[in-house]
Amino acid sequence: MGADPDEELVRRIGAGDQAAVQAMVARKLPRVLSLATRMLGDAAEAEDVAQETFVRIWRHASGWRQGQARFDTWIHRVALNLCYDRLRRRREWTTDELPEVADEAPLPDVGDEGRRVEQALQRIAPRQREAIVLVYYQEMSNIEAARAMQVSIDALESLLARGRRSLQAMLVGDDGDD
Repeated sequence: MGADPDEELVRRIGAGDQAAVQAMVARKLPRVLSLATRMLGDAAEAEDVAQETFVRIWRHASGWRQGQARFDTWIHRVALNLCYDRLRRRREWTTDELPEVADEAPLPDVGDEGRRVEQALQRIAPRQREAIVLVYYQEMSNIEAARAMQVSIDALESLLARGRRSLQAMLVGDDGDD
């Protein structure tokens, strides 16, 4: 594992450097928001997840150790865990509790085809969605994505294959509905 490009910034955050926190947010916020939005399908929830992710970085930066995992892997794992917490809470709602209606507006600049893909992405299994988002949208290597998901590379590749097949089936099926 080579030198981590975030190591110095994380060290400064751990020492309480406010400017380092601001620099980290500027560096990582777009990727964390993108990840959370694709995992949750809700921009407001994604913003909450991003905020909580950076709060946790602030609180736990001094405990992060170079060499155990790249910081980028760690931040993705934190954001994914927060997404899964929210997805679990969605399943736990009783029939007496009505959830807020998710914003159905498409993500910026996605067009009709992109909107169809985003909607299909929300309908596949969460672990498959996680693998696809990390590899194709977050542009992680298979090794990095497998580490973030805490699975083997073979398991990641299996999730990617099943996820691609599920998306293809949904998208081809959507074509027949028009």
